[in-house]
Amino acid sequence: MKRGVVLYGPPAAGKDTITRYLGVLDQRYVLFPCLEAGPGRTNGTRTATPTEIEELRRRGEIVWASRRHGAAHVIDRPGLAARLAEHVPVIHLRHVEGIDAVTGAFPDARWLVAFVWCPREIAEVRVGQRGTGDTDGWDEVPIIGHADLTINTLLTDPEDAARQIDSRVTAMGQPWSGPPVP
Repeated sequence: MKRGVVLYGPPAAGKDTITRYLGVLDQRYVLFPCLEAGPGRTNGTRTATPTEIEELRRRGEIVWASRRHGAAHVIDRPGLAARLAEHVPVIHLRHVEGIDAVTGAFPDARWLVAFVWCPREIAEVRVGQRGTGDTDGWDEVPIIGHADLTINTLLTDPEDAARQIDSRVTAMGQPWSGPPVP
């Protein structure tokens, strides 16, 4: 059975940290690196050209796309299909519409959606510590009530958050897809 995790939430809420802890719990959890064309952070992304993005669009292989900081961020069908076949991809999203796009594009997979957040003041401190300045768009990330799990990272440490997610993903049914953990 294919499984995936969507971590939805504003910048600096803890999605990257939780993803790292998921990978420590089980190597099958891997960040899905979206395609990025344009300026900005390239950590956790795959670089693409605007021409490559346009070709994916022409072929109907874009599951979700957004623009941030002058760059296109794209979840591509071939890339996500490959990750689902081998791993439990962890996708980071800031747009509610992206959740439905991703889960609807692969209805044969079981998806766990976790709303990850913290108070804005805490996020601003975290952004200052990591030096990315990416609190823009914070107010554009609405709270959602239809998540499978809600995690306030001010109250829940990332290791516990990862265990909660793993427990829910494991409960989705056996067998795990992908190679066993050594």
